[in-house]
Amino acid sequence: MNTSLTLLNKTLHLVRYPQQSQHPSWQAWDAADEYLMEYVEQQIDSANKQAMRIYNDDFGALACWFASYNPKWISDSYVARRACLLNLQHNHGSDAPLEMFDSVTPVIGKTDLVLLKIPKTNALLEQQLIDLQSSVSATTLIVAAAKANLIQKSTLALFEKYLGVTTTSLAKKKARLIFCRASGDKQHTSPYPTTWYTTQPSLQVTNLANVFARQQLDIGARFMLQHLNAMGNTNQQCVIDLGCGNGVLGLHILHQYPKTKLIFIDESYMAIASAKHNVQLNLPQSLEPCEFMVNNCLDNFAQACQHDEVDHVVCNPPFHQQNTITDHIAWQMFKDSKAALKKGGQLWVVGNRHLDYPKKLKHLFGNVTIAATDKKFSLWSAQKA
Repeated sequence: MNTSLTLLNKTLHLVRYPQQSQHPSWQAWDAADEYLMEYVEQQIDSANKQAMRIYNDDFGALACWFASYNPKWISDSYVARRACLLNLQHNHGSDAPLEMFDSVTPVIGKTDLVLLKIPKTNALLEQQLIDLQSSVSATTLIVAAAKANLIQKSTLALFEKYLGVTTTSLAKKKARLIFCRASGDKQHTSPYPTTWYTTQPSLQVTNLANVFARQQLDIGARFMLQHLNAMGNTNQQCVIDLGCGNGVLGLHILHQYPKTKLIFIDESYMAIASAKHNVQLNLPQSLEPCEFMVNNCLDNFAQACQHDEVDHVVCNPPFHQQNTITDHIAWQMFKDSKAALKKGGQLWVVGNRHLDYPKKLKHLFGNVTIAATDKKFSLWSAQKA
């Protein structure tokens, strides 16, 4: 992995998180980060004296570059936060003056300069632009960055709608900048959370802006829900909904078996907030024994979670980290699940049939069966010996 960013006579050591799981060709910054760094350093006078915010800094490259500017750093990703802290330690020690905020905690105070990496979902961008309305003035400059092919007319329209006059730069190394001058007088009500309903049973599922399957039930989750009875009666048992998103899998388990100890885990702060709200909304009597954890898979699970032995883990693994297709997240989920499960406990995994999950699961568990399958999906059960 390339870990040395050298730009404008300055060098940073930057890694992705978790470092041991990354492909050698990946790095912790991209051309959009470099373009943003160069623009601020070369074109904005006295930027280090302005109140700065940094949004969606995937692995902390921007935080490390602008650490001396005392920025406020905002992200929905626990993995991004861990990477940022790790890289700040590598490059600045423990003294980097940085305030960190998750995506569900309001950021108070005015801002003069906003540096924003365009997120994967327009919904998250929309929510962040709405959140900024209370903090910007007519003198606030917003500079956003992304790969050029990710900046569409619809992207620019969001900046125009929610903040002010918007222009773009020329492309450089296939990256592009967006410049927006806030008018300081726009006020909009957020369209999030969005809501949809399940049937049999009828449950109301709310979703904050960055939650996976925000608009409807994911087809993989739908397939798993059709076959949850394969798990049997989970009352008095401990079940982890790993990569829970809005919590729809755990919610259905709780509805059927209300005495289940359910632990919801996701790396998105918005996902965990949504899952907790959905349990409270639909099954308030089941909320107290539940646990909700923002985490990278099951990092330090035994130390961080108050739990009995884990009987089941259910997961619908993601295959992206930021904009990179990868299976390392699924692999870590499988390894961490084996470590957390009690002897005889089971990991339940849903995925597209073409994925090589069975090979990985057999390598770890040995005892793997197909609980259900159709033309597109399979549900595998792996039992810990």
